[in-house]
Amino acid sequence: MAERTSQVIGQSGAFLDALERASRAAALDRPVLVIGERGTGKELVAERLHRLSPRWDQPLVVMNCAALPETLIEAELFGHEAGAFTGATKARVGRFEEAHGGTLFLDELGTLSMGAQERLLRAVEYGEVTRIGSSRPIRVDVRIVAATNEHLPDKVDRHEFRADLLDRLSFEVVTLPPLRARKSDILILADHFGRRMAAEMGWDRWNGFSPAAQDALRDYRWPGNVRELRNVVERAVYRWEREGPIELIEFDPFESPYRPGRSSAPAPQREQQQPAPPLSRSPDPAPASDGDEVAACDVGPSDFKSRVALFEKELLSRALAENRFNQRATADALGLSYDQLRHALRRHDLIGAVA
Repeated sequence: MAERTSQVIGQSGAFLDALERASRAAALDRPVLVIGERGTGKELVAERLHRLSPRWDQPLVVMNCAALPETLIEAELFGHEAGAFTGATKARVGRFEEAHGGTLFLDELGTLSMGAQERLLRAVEYGEVTRIGSSRPIRVDVRIVAATNEHLPDKVDRHEFRADLLDRLSFEVVTLPPLRARKSDILILADHFGRRMAAEMGWDRWNGFSPAAQDALRDYRWPGNVRELRNVVERAVYRWEREGPIELIEFDPFESPYRPGRSSAPAPQREQQQPAPPLSRSPDPAPASDGDEVAACDVGPSDFKSRVALFEKELLSRALAENRFNQRATADALGLSYDQLRHALRRHDLIGAVA
């Protein structure tokens, strides 16, 4: 359960409401179902439910139901006797017995097979489990907290989840808001993760993010929620090579012109359209000398992104040559910071040209 406490940081109303609901439910010895997208902190809430409950000094046992093959889930939950199946050389207690007196957190509940759901229902209703290979029931005192990123009532309608089990586990349902619904928390969390990573990197001080970087963080949709935010921020800190506020944010670490499966051919047109006139720069008051105009928009790929990238690469190459491959002079000539120029050179594989 390491590093969970960082994710509880936040002040948005939707997030605080969810935490308040979890805190109120913690004192009651009833099952709780935690719903949320990936990366929203469901395991954090499970820990909160346990730590604020009368069972706080007893075991908190975690089981990810999606991490095991279906054939082993029941053995993990309920245990088995020696010789119960091939490879069972000795008896083993299950997660229910391990959690006796405490809390059992079942993550990815929606992945349980129907057979495992039936046995789980009996354990919840009667407080008894039977090890595989045994006929003797064992009494257990366990509080169940379960989590999923699926809408379980829909699975009930599709006959993929038992309605009676859902009724038993949903005494209270805590739904965690995604990060895109917690706009006011994004920069708070980013600052926290940034400070922590800066300390890990041995920085003397933390200068935060530039206004442009803050806008980029706020405007992103965060499909991976807090977990993705932490990765993006920590990656930005680790890649920053200068002092001052961080200016460059990379959201997709897989983005590359050489990514496997990416075609270099232009994307096909979906509709037949009249050809657009060639892109051109606004005319200057004074005529340009021969060779001053970059012709990347008149040749090469026809899709917008590729043409812009080609234009940018040609512009960088020309500016480097005109400034005798001095990177700082080139950055000044283009109106960029030194680090912005370095980032652009890496993106267009031009570092070798100035090495």
